[in-house]
Amino acid sequence: MSKVLIMCEGQNELEIINILLENNKLIYTIDDLVGLSAYHARQIDKSTMVQNNLNMYNGEVEVIRIGDGLTDKLRIPKKYANKIISVKKYCTKPELEILLILSEGLYDNFQKVKSSKKPKDFAKENISIGRTKYKNQTKFYADYYGSNVDLLVEAIRKYKSLNKNKKDELYLCDLLA
Repeated sequence: MSKVLIMCEGQNELEIINILLENNKLIYTIDDLVGLSAYHARQIDKSTMVQNNLNMYNGEVEVIRIGDGLTDKLRIPKKYANKIISVKKYCTKPELEILLILSEGLYDNFQKVKSSKKPKDFAKENISIGRTKYKNQTKFYADYYGSNVDLLVEAIRKYKSLNKNKKDELYLCDLLA
């Protein structure tokens, strides 16, 4: 049986995946993961932690990359070439903040200004938790979705129904249980 290596483009993507993992909302459990963890890493050769955990596992590995860009190709070091059996990309374009925009019911408002405003800037202007305005920080995602994982799952599902990824890009929704 193979294990799964989840590599997240940024800390915020990692937080989202951890919230989903902790609440058993993914098709994978922590036990399915290499090193029992998801990682903040874009490339295998740039992450000592990823390499160390790959070195400790002798079986086959499926790589899942999560991010909003993922335009760079995953470089697989030669010593892992026989171990890694697949690489899949899961994208939230244009930016991860699109999930917050969906959760707040602001998608139509964002559509009106998307040619001149990035989702990150739109979120900073329009989304808050109490008095705390959106900041591009992991803590904001943890506070926003940590106690309401169903809101996160709903936003992920809605995102797939509203957006078209490239042929080689899957949706976070495809990872939901």
